[in-house]
Amino acid sequence: MQKSITRPSSLKGEVVLPGDKSLSHRAAIFNSLAVGRATVTNFATGADCRSTLSCLKALGVALDYSPHPSPTVNIEGRGGSGLREPEDVLDAGNSGTTTRLLTGLLAAQPFLSVITGDSSLRSRPMARIIKPLELMGAHIQGRKNNTLAPLAIRGGDLHGIDYLLPVASAQLKSSLVLAAIFASGPTRLEEPALSRDHTERLLSAMGARIERDGNRLNVFPIEKELMPCSLAVPGDISSAAFWLVAGAIHPGAELKVLNCGVNPTRTGILDILSAMGARLTIVNERSEGGEPVADIIVRSSRLKAARIEGPLIPRSIDEIPVLAVAACCAEGDTVIKDAAELRVKESDRIDTTARELTRLGARIDTLPDGMIIHGPCAFTGATVTGHGDHRLAMTLAVAGIVAAGTTIIKNAQAVDISYPTFWRDLEAVCR
Repeated sequence: MQKSITRPSSLKGEVVLPGDKSLSHRAAIFNSLAVGRATVTNFATGADCRSTLSCLKALGVALDYSPHPSPTVNIEGRGGSGLREPEDVLDAGNSGTTTRLLTGLLAAQPFLSVITGDSSLRSRPMARIIKPLELMGAHIQGRKNNTLAPLAIRGGDLHGIDYLLPVASAQLKSSLVLAAIFASGPTRLEEPALSRDHTERLLSAMGARIERDGNRLNVFPIEKELMPCSLAVPGDISSAAFWLVAGAIHPGAELKVLNCGVNPTRTGILDILSAMGARLTIVNERSEGGEPVADIIVRSSRLKAARIEGPLIPRSIDEIPVLAVAACCAEGDTVIKDAAELRVKESDRIDTTARELTRLGARIDTLPDGMIIHGPCAFTGATVTGHGDHRLAMTLAVAGIVAAGTTIIKNAQAVDISYPTFWRDLEAVCR
């Protein structure tokens, strides 16, 4: 599938975001471990979260999904010891979150399970979760000397550990937390920088004992079954990022992004765009299921270069590709560092982002852990490809709306991984 983008005269209107992907995964998995029924509304409709639901069903969890009027999942939790050994290999599709979180959970289960996914997922690093889970007592085997999926997991009889995480990764942290709540003895995890904290917030609300002290997390075994937690999932700030950058770089824009999650461990995009001079207004701030939520208005802006590095990176890692588009439209040289994690996403997002934006006229030097973007540049339409990466496909669409001529995006169906209605929503705000 390919899409053609031409520069609209204006971008106007309101955008209703899909449910937050990170929270949707966690709400489904954690409620499967509770005892009782939970209802999760505004559940993310992308393929990644559907993979999580499919795997949970294969593990014996009773759940049903309804797309209307709001995407809703009803889950009948089986308790911490209620999962069953799957009859077949678990298929996580393209979802690293599904694979890593479920591997942590399955490491605590007294049976054998095997989890795999598509070719992209089978190329992503898994040693970072295997090593600490084996230190806890799990037995895990994977391809390429225990570094790649498929993973065969024989779990049970785990014990707590003290562990320094090699990267600030919410997926790694969450995998270990899921194992730790079923281990004997406490587990102490230390992050090099604070990563998104949806796991700690939601599990604590369900009755788990998780204590934070700076970058250290103390996780204690659960003493009684988790309580189910129904919630309305806020809109995904990673999806909002495309509209925030589009509104900032287009000369005739005023967009309002509704019901956006603004968890402070995820709002690096807001801090970076504000530092670059974007005209952002946050209104209607409120709380939903323990998560902060707001509406965000963005207007046409004159952007300047920024340095994006250090603690900002784990708070904005998924938004770096579209921030590169903002940097292309900004005055001066933007430097992105400490983001080597981008090289092991759905694509090597440093190389693919630089390569495809260069086709449109960008001037980008790649670094081992980031890029230097020389702005401003004038985008000119060209044929580009999303490399099977949902965030890259949407990033190229944002560049296309300010490019002269027509931009043709191949592999445009990749957006279905996280944002199936993206093309429809883009058409609605282009005037």
